[in-house]
Amino acid sequence: MKQQLDIETWARKEHYNFFKTFEEPYHGVNVDIDVTEAYKFAKDNGVSFFHYTMYQSIATSQIVEPFRYRIEGDDVFIYDQIDGEATVPRANGTFGFGTFLFYPTFEEFNASAIKEVERVQSNNLLELSTVNNTIRFSSLPWIKFSSLSHARKFSFVDSCPKISFGKMTQYHGKRTMPLSIHVNHALVDGIHLGQYIDCYQELLNKGV
Repeated sequence: MKQQLDIETWARKEHYNFFKTFEEPYHGVNVDIDVTEAYKFAKDNGVSFFHYTMYQSIATSQIVEPFRYRIEGDDVFIYDQIDGEATVPRANGTFGFGTFLFYPTFEEFNASAIKEVERVQSNNLLELSTVNNTIRFSSLPWIKFSSLSHARKFSFVDSCPKISFGKMTQYHGKRTMPLSIHVNHALVDGIHLGQYIDCYQELLNKGV
């Protein structure tokens, strides 16, 4: 479900009209996230660290409202629920795209995610999604990156956030992971990125 945002009464009307005309409206940040508690949760419960960190990231998007905004034609909509899409590695060195639906509990999400990974790994297709109520995830567990860019098809109008996870490292008992977030500036400003990062860190620290 979604509802249309009234652009005329939106406090960001001028910002939206300004940035939506950009050839490259995406901007982003790269930060290190403390995943000490998240890693402990995954190990203690025998679950995928990637599934857990992705789940909490999707959960954060339900809370920070601008991450639920999407541009569709000349309108902006606010979605009631945001799901995830992520690259799924295959044994042959390729990857596919999986769809990871959000659920109120991690247990439900994880059960669904396991089935989706198995499905994607059983074929060699890309299966591109056409839905807008999603965040596009990727994981680079081999690289402790400090910056990241994305391939873009500029003829394709896009407003979905793109989030990437990097290589987790440990120092003095604390585990950190690079996090890259790219968003459409017509919908999301720097203050919203800060709110997202803070909320995400809080959820990771608190656990489910």
